[in-house]
Amino acid sequence: MKRLGLARHPHESLGRAVQRAHWEPVFWAVTEMRPTHQPMPVINPLAAIVLSPAGARMAQLPEDLLCFATGEATAKALGPRPVILSSEPRAEGLWERLQAHFPQGGDFLLIRGERSRGHLEAVAQGTAWRLHPWITHQEAPLNPTPPRPAMDAVLALSPLQAEVLAPLCGDVRRFAWGERAGGAFERMGAPAHGVCESTVEALERMLEESIHS
Repeated sequence: MKRLGLARHPHESLGRAVQRAHWEPVFWAVTEMRPTHQPMPVINPLAAIVLSPAGARMAQLPEDLLCFATGEATAKALGPRPVILSSEPRAEGLWERLQAHFPQGGDFLLIRGERSRGHLEAVAQGTAWRLHPWITHQEAPLNPTPPRPAMDAVLALSPLQAEVLAPLCGDVRRFAWGERAGGAFERMGAPAHGVCESTVEALERMLEESIHS
């Protein structure tokens, strides 16, 4: 079985997707999330939108505040609180859930990282759903970089991961989760061998198609 290095553990949703595609997931993180210590930008929001497990861990939220989460890992990191899962593991699904649950609009926290792609801010601009970004964390390279494990390919889950991984990949194949990570590989002079949409289903398809190549 071919081995795929990625910054997720085998029991997490992406790790399970890798296994379903008949690859062996191998944990290899080259970046880490660091808190920004920014204060909460709004008092008494109707709910919080949480884009990642890192944001869930670093945001100090009221225990009874309703949260919209991108996926199972984010929901788990939020702990015992009311959570509504996105219809798909990305911002587009969260926007649908938010509109359906709060058709009247209102003020909402948007918990995200420093380099978020900004989709929700763009689609909510000028609408009744007022999103207040709270940048709780930023991604930074690990120093020193952990040794590369034995693997046949690597998956970059963010543009920064792709930037760090590009010179470390050597002869292994490079896969990218989303166009932004794929573009980062391209800018580093190490084009990706495969780029998928930021969904579990797209990742499985890409890995299944590439397993024999």
